[in-house]
Amino acid sequence: MAAPWACVKLVRLSPRFTDVRIWHFSHRSLRALAALLREPRCVSGLARRAPRTGGRLGRCRATSRPRLCLPVGGAGTECLSGIDQHIYGRYPIARNRPIKGYLQVVAIVVWVFAVILIVATLMRQSPLYFLSGLGAMTAILLLVFRDTLLSLVAGIQITANDLIRVGDWIEMKQFGVDGDVIDISLNQVRVSNWDKTIASVPTHKFLEHSFRNWRGMFDSGGRRIKRAISIDMNTVHFLSADEISRLGRIGVLREYLAKRQSEIEDWNRDHCGDAEVITNQRRLTNLGSFRAYVVGWLKRNPQVHPNLTFIVRQLPPGPEGLPLEIYLFVSDTRWAVYEDVQSDIFDHLLAVLPEFGLRVYQRPAGSDVAGLQLAAAARAEPTAE
Repeated sequence: MAAPWACVKLVRLSPRFTDVRIWHFSHRSLRALAALLREPRCVSGLARRAPRTGGRLGRCRATSRPRLCLPVGGAGTECLSGIDQHIYGRYPIARNRPIKGYLQVVAIVVWVFAVILIVATLMRQSPLYFLSGLGAMTAILLLVFRDTLLSLVAGIQITANDLIRVGDWIEMKQFGVDGDVIDISLNQVRVSNWDKTIASVPTHKFLEHSFRNWRGMFDSGGRRIKRAISIDMNTVHFLSADEISRLGRIGVLREYLAKRQSEIEDWNRDHCGDAEVITNQRRLTNLGSFRAYVVGWLKRNPQVHPNLTFIVRQLPPGPEGLPLEIYLFVSDTRWAVYEDVQSDIFDHLLAVLPEFGLRVYQRPAGSDVAGLQLAAAARAEPTAE
């Protein structure tokens, strides 16, 4: 009698635990258990070795065991949920090493044993009788719990290898997933997409399909810009003396132009044959000067990460011009700030491009075609007269 009534006393004292928010979980199952334990005849029927059949005490024992299994199973499940949410979840390691999936496995085992005890009691058989038959049902259980077992193994590998954490930005195009992980459970991973929809992906799919985790970008402290400006190749030319003098007034280019011009003059003096032939000489170009300006101007930008990869390069020319690619990292990984920095950079570069005698390549629009038609008509009028 002491043990059952101790459980009743624990249930009565449970509000004290909820005040300190340590055991703050549902008490329905514990209260149902306490209601059963408050019945003296049923408690005595559990405590004593009453006959299995006949008599009020035997009937009470036969009905109280199944009634006890459900509250006990429910109480165990709520305890596991409370451990995950209000005990383990309070520690920083819970973010990197979630145990929700493991606790769900334990809850499944608890409910399986509770069902076996209920059926065994109602059929007046020993629980070992049903446990011995589980071996023959292994194949069926493997089919029924196939996804659960696969997800369990996947959850262990995900946790052990630290592949996914709650709060990570992941991308799986084959499942339409692109957003933050909000929950990792036994059977599925829930993701909040950027359009505020919720996507659920089976846990084992993360081992069967590739996915992209953007956590490394946030850990590095830099967000990448990889974008090119297509330059019209017809505007690339050598710089004249007047252009070199005018561009030398730009603070970013002053040192570069002086150094390059000195190197070119020394090389031409030693290797140049006929100075009147342009191809025999090395000369400054407007495209090279613009690339040097981009490098110098970006290095002075405080929002560009100084310790990560920084490249300004030419890509292979094609039908849409000569791409000048800018590859760098912004020191602020926030999306809105990153987009602002990227827009400011290319706004400035597109505006300053004509200063170097260069033009951005773009496909002809309707206004361009109309302008050509008007120009052709204007040239044809004097001929017609």
